[in-house]
Amino acid sequence: MPFNIPIALTWLRIAIIPLFVGLFYVPEILLPTALRDAIAAWMFVIAALTDWLDGWLARRWNQTSSFGAFLDPVADKLMVSAALLVLLNLDRVDSLIALVIIGREIAISALREWMAKIGASGSVAVHWLGKFKTAAQMIAIPCLLHHEDWFDLPAQLIGQILIVVAALLTVWSMFYYLKKAWPEIRART
Repeated sequence: MPFNIPIALTWLRIAIIPLFVGLFYVPEILLPTALRDAIAAWMFVIAALTDWLDGWLARRWNQTSSFGAFLDPVADKLMVSAALLVLLNLDRVDSLIALVIIGREIAISALREWMAKIGASGSVAVHWLGKFKTAAQMIAIPCLLHHEDWFDLPAQLIGQILIVVAALLTVWSMFYYLKKAWPEIRART
């Protein structure tokens, strides 16, 4: 297993997950709700920034690896899933939206794994739809976590709008990837 700074950042993102979730188990007397929500939102933002940074550094320093390419999306999906489950528990996101986003991630990950196994991974390579979906999620989730207005910006409203946009892009991108993979699926069934 290779180890370099980009992979260390990915592992850091994974290590943040239990700390992030653990915040919501600290009694309010020790950590007031507003402070907890602000810390959680910033932890998510930091995790999202490490996602961008590890990819940028890996490409810039020519430290890309198949292990890093595997671990990076796993870390992203774990972080987003953990945040959605926390938001679901706080009643800040609808269960259908959480199910759509998490379900799509599982389905497309499985599809990509199968396509790689048959040597056709190029047909389900990352597309701009997936990038816009990720951007909408990465902005929506901290807004929903923070929950309070921020510099007169209605974070909760912005988060609600963007998480719906992310869910719609999630469905659209899932159909896009399935359409791209359909010839291979049909040929092997």
